[in-house]
Amino acid sequence: MGKSAKSPRLFTGISWGVTALVVIGLLGSTFWKLAPQRASATPDPTQVPTEAGTIASLPAETSSVTSAQAIVRQIVLKTEISSSTNYNVIKYTVVSGDAIFSIAKGYNITPETLFWANSKILQNNPENLRSGQALEVPPTDGVYYQWQQGDTLESVASKLKANVEDILNWPGNNVDLADPVIAPGTYVMVPGGKGDPVEWIRPQVARGRSGTSSLAGASCDGPIGTGGFIWPANNHFTSGYDFSSTHLGIDIAAGLGDPIYASDSGVVVTAGWNSSGYGNVIMIDHGNGYSTVYGHLSQINVSLCQGVTQGQVIGLAGSTGNSTGTHLHFEVRLNGGYVNPWSVLP
Repeated sequence: MGKSAKSPRLFTGISWGVTALVVIGLLGSTFWKLAPQRASATPDPTQVPTEAGTIASLPAETSSVTSAQAIVRQIVLKTEISSSTNYNVIKYTVVSGDAIFSIAKGYNITPETLFWANSKILQNNPENLRSGQALEVPPTDGVYYQWQQGDTLESVASKLKANVEDILNWPGNNVDLADPVIAPGTYVMVPGGKGDPVEWIRPQVARGRSGTSSLAGASCDGPIGTGGFIWPANNHFTSGYDFSSTHLGIDIAAGLGDPIYASDSGVVVTAGWNSSGYGNVIMIDHGNGYSTVYGHLSQINVSLCQGVTQGQVIGLAGSTGNSTGTHLHFEVRLNGGYVNPWSVLP
């Protein structure tokens, strides 16, 4: 009886003890969480005291630009100028096989720019280009101009269809902007300037021993040429005679049996043997005033009055007729005259 009375009181005491421990633990946890805020002596910069002594929070700082939209710029301490930039005229010596067009392309300028800079050397005729000539190659498209007595910036710009500012600001001209006086005899670059129109094609008439002969061309209808020409052989250089008043064509290097191509579209008006020196020969009428001749062939692959397209194989290289070695004799004719092939080949 006494033992059973003690058990409820013992259980009740233990329960109250556990409850007290739980309450103490919760109070301690709450006090621990609140302690850093009380210990902080640094005021929140976004809060200001009100007249009543309470703390009011300032509105949060906002921005219309997100971090993803922000533009980041790196500071550049030095401007680099490419060492390949050229503002000066370059000297170039002509070698065999050169043409105004090929030289100009190699320096990324127009053929007109190169011709205008060297019109005195070429005597105003692009076909006067010869091996050994020292050409002046301008650094940009325009006119390389020698200043004359009485010239002004305005008069030169007007004559060459250019802008005064372009002449003044071209670094290679070294013009003093504070006193822009250019002495007579000085060469200046006129960027974008235009000289006299260049007559690239000047047909010649065969006279005396010109190394050519009349070819009887048939009257045929067929394709019309594009007006542009491609190389009729895989090689793009001569092996033998170049164009001259005594040889109105060029001898293009070719091996025996190498393919020969139609330089432009047209119709075959001659295909066969020629006893005047051409040997096996083909002539194509391009229907636009131009015709081309292919001589010394070892084989002819086309027939009379056949239409051909630019780049089509028309025969094989050889050494037939008046020839001392395998090559292609190639002529370009315009309205009965002979044109230097270098003037039309790319």
